[in-house]
Amino acid sequence: MPADAVFADLSKIIADRKATPSDDSYTCKLLSGGVAKIAGKITEEAAEVIEAAAEPGEEGRQHLIREAADLVYHLLVMLAARDADASDVAVELARRFGVSGLEEKRSRGE
Repeated sequence: MPADAVFADLSKIIADRKATPSDDSYTCKLLSGGVAKIAGKITEEAAEVIEAAAEPGEEGRQHLIREAADLVYHLLVMLAARDADASDVAVELARRFGVSGLEEKRSRGE
């Protein structure tokens, strides 16, 4: 599978699980737990990303990649729970191109 199609394909699979729940699907279990359950997993996975990022060498780099994949998956599930997907995030990121990160944060009052 081409790398650029992974997020779109995974988003479609998650949307399918949301539309057709199954008792033996981890994604369905997350979605049925709602935002609170998914948020807990995102928090857990984010902490694991941070820990893996501090590990040295190639083994640490590979661990970081695996943990980042877990975090992205759970983030995509959260988006689906809120009727959004990776393409919505891509649109928002595209909107920010050419805008200083500091300027963009100021525009949101941060």
